[in-house]
Amino acid sequence: MAKFKSIDGVKIKLTNEEEIKLNEQEAKMEEEHKKYQAEYDANQYQRDRVYPSIQEQLDMQYWDKINGTTNWEDAIAKVKADNPKS
Repeated sequence: MAKFKSIDGVKIKLTNEEEIKLNEQEAKMEEEHKKYQAEYDANQYQRDRVYPSIQEQLDMQYWDKINGTTNWEDAIAKVKADNPKS
């Protein structure tokens, strides 16, 4: 399929050399996209791990110490268990 460029608003067909160069650039961009997409996908667990706020965690830790409970540890463990590393 022919590819075109625009010069001063005029549609001009690319030469064979320009089309080859463009195809090479597009292939390189696609490879780069695949590389970054794979890295992005591999780190999905990091985006899914939503911990309680620092204020909430500190409050949990305080009350755990006062009450002898493990609410903070349980909350953090649940987030990690629900969103394991790949």
